[in-house]
Amino acid sequence: MRKYSLILGMLCVCAGLMVSCKNKAKNEKGSEDILTGKLPVLVDQTLLPIIQESADVFESSYPNSNLELIARPEIRAINALLADSAYVVVLTRKLTEVEDSYFKKRGIQPKIFQMATDAVVLINNRNNADTIMPQKSVKSLLQGNLAGQRLIFDNANSSTLRYLKDYFKLNKIDANAVSAMKDSEDVMKYVSENANAVGVIGYNWYLKAVEKNSNLLDKIRTLSIESVGKEGEKVHFYKPSQSTIADNLYPFTRPVYIMNYQPNMGLGLGFSAFLTGDRGQRIVLKAGLVPATMPGREIIIRDESYIK
Repeated sequence: MRKYSLILGMLCVCAGLMVSCKNKAKNEKGSEDILTGKLPVLVDQTLLPIIQESADVFESSYPNSNLELIARPEIRAINALLADSAYVVVLTRKLTEVEDSYFKKRGIQPKIFQMATDAVVLINNRNNADTIMPQKSVKSLLQGNLAGQRLIFDNANSSTLRYLKDYFKLNKIDANAVSAMKDSEDVMKYVSENANAVGVIGYNWYLKAVEKNSNLLDKIRTLSIESVGKEGEKVHFYKPSQSTIADNLYPFTRPVYIMNYQPNMGLGLGFSAFLTGDRGQRIVLKAGLVPATMPGREIIIRDESYIK
């Protein structure tokens, strides 16, 4: 009997080792769940700093996750999504009906969450006397009707350019009145060297320059933009800040969405939950943007009668 028991025990151990090896091989091949695996994420390049910071914290919290951030201008990011280069994307707008129809035909229901509110900010050179800008002047710049100044964008396919075009309901802009750089850092650098340039960047990038204590800040400033109220009301100008964005005083604000088009319960769902959860929202708040939901605060109340 002992002999048969020993043989049976050895068979159980071997079976266990086979299952373990099989599972290990499966993991090595890239098995994925909501907290495990490799995930390419398309990111509007004007939002890269906040998403990079969030991804770094996520990966450090979940070592079996690997997020590959692919920064692209808005139009190129959407084209890559429709070409199946990735199934998770972070943008400042939802897809149009035409764009979304591609996924509806395949029976894919997207999971879309707002994670923050960002802003489109205008910057100029400190040698320029202007510190404020009426909205009609911004529109005139886009139409090429304001001589002596030029709008500088991070890219011709940028979400900031699309935002201002939509905001002022313009069918087209004057191509001779605008210029495109490589990214937002190049915009800030160009404006720091040219007094007649007005740069257009995401507020997220300006906050990153503040965090890094960039020497560019000595040469550039954010412009206060006119907040258009009811007719007859006093005109006010507001600089972009966390409070003016949250209170809807600064006019050029925009939502930040994470959109998950994965057909299964993959890592995209886990990253979305992290970004919109308490920890992700605290990262947004600390970065200077406005979180979609205000993180909770834990308050410890002590009864002094129990403290000796």
